[in-house]
Amino acid sequence: MQFKKVRRATTALLILGISTTAIGVDFAAAKPPKPSKKEIKAAKAEEAAKAEAATKAVAKLNSATKTLNQLAAIANTAQAAYNVALNELAIARSKANVAAKYARKTQREVSKANGVIGMMAANAYKLGGDFTSINVLLSANGPQDLIDQLTTLDKIGNTNTVALGRFEAAEEIAKDAKAEADRTKAVQEIATEKVADAKEIADGAKAEQQKEVDKLRAVQNKLAAELAKAKNFRVTLEQQRQLALLEEASAATATKVPNQFKIWPNKGLTGRTTIRSDEAMRSKAVAYAKKQVLAKKPYVWGAEGPNSFDCSGLVYAAYKAAGLGWPTWGRLNAALYLVATQRVPLNQLLPGDLLFYSYDGSVQNIHHMSIYAGDGMMWEAHSTLGGLKFSSMYSVKGLMPSGGRV
Repeated sequence: MQFKKVRRATTALLILGISTTAIGVDFAAAKPPKPSKKEIKAAKAEEAAKAEAATKAVAKLNSATKTLNQLAAIANTAQAAYNVALNELAIARSKANVAAKYARKTQREVSKANGVIGMMAANAYKLGGDFTSINVLLSANGPQDLIDQLTTLDKIGNTNTVALGRFEAAEEIAKDAKAEADRTKAVQEIATEKVADAKEIADGAKAEQQKEVDKLRAVQNKLAAELAKAKNFRVTLEQQRQLALLEEASAATATKVPNQFKIWPNKGLTGRTTIRSDEAMRSKAVAYAKKQVLAKKPYVWGAEGPNSFDCSGLVYAAYKAAGLGWPTWGRLNAALYLVATQRVPLNQLLPGDLLFYSYDGSVQNIHHMSIYAGDGMMWEAHSTLGGLKFSSMYSVKGLMPSGGRV
């Protein structure tokens, strides 16, 4: 039930244009706490300039990427042509190797044939005379001897005619095949070298364009980050101004609303379940607030020191001086400080706890806050006329029924 009440209160803040993320947002990053319209206009102009630069960077990146894709396509085509050329060169080399092998084999066969023919010529010489049939007939020792010599001569003639004709023809064919294969191989090597050169040029162009794309992408990412930062800054200024205007309006309304309670009845509002400070921190915060009051620093709406303060600005500066900083401690308005602190009954207040004042008892209409000093007293930045004061915690109407422990 308590959680639901807090959620309803937070929802009310959202309806009024107050972001709940403000509880965890460092509003101190935007100066001053109540930005002027001029500052917001300047932030918008800066954001627009960043947006324009980012848009141009995206266009350049897209154009460069398009060129890169075109060069990549050319490089891929060159790679494919190179692969085809390598394959054709491999085939040409294989054919040249086969032709060379065939030529060597044919040469061996020719050499072998020459050896056989030489052997047969020697045998014919041993048989005597020339190779004419008359000499054979005259020198024969009989019919059988004549038949044997004629058979030998016939064999020599047949071998000479067939073997030499066949092998010499084969040798010429082998030589021609090898010469053609070598020519094809040489042509293909030249073609492959040209394709390799084209591939190298394409790959180089692609690599250079990739560098350009990478550079433009880095620029685009940088500008996108700057745009996001500028947008966050502008949104923070607008939210902070809304918070300040809301608190200002609440304070003005409080002075005109009759029948306000000194202390509003407890409606069960809750805040944080944990605290971020210890006793030493709270003592330092009280001492800081006391020092500012005794120094008679002026009240200035939206100021958080060191020369002037408003109510929530004094609270923020006091705890920052005590050692709390972002993200543990952020610059909020009075209403959000109630949500961002642990609820403490008024009869259990300790020095350093925070007090809140609302003109109708609701969170969204809290218009003032202060730092409890002890013994029913408080340190506060009261108003433009009142300045910084040490006063009774009951001197301002509309005290919320519980304090807040940081």
